Amino acid sequence: MFVVMVYDVEQPRVVKALKISRQYLNWVQNSVFEGEIEKARLERLKAALKQALDEDKDSVIFYELRTTRYFNRSVIGIEKSPQSLIL
Repeated sequence: MFVVMVYDVEQPRVVKALKISRQYLNWVQNSVFEGEIEKARLERLKAALKQALDEDKDSVIFYELRTTRYFNRSVIGIEKSPQSLIL
């Protein structure tokens, strides 16, 4: 499946969230990641973030797309992390 993940994490945990997220998904912009991921790996990512973050202060949102068939991605301005595999 294709996943877009965004997070809003307090400063002391930002580096942890970044390091964990980069192990599973492609960094797109500050606090935004995307990429193809298997369900089991997605669950490991969620578990790792849940352990590292404070659920009372931090927020992580996952958009899960079963297919990218109807998905279009466009960028205005600087492409921070160009992905040749994305539509």
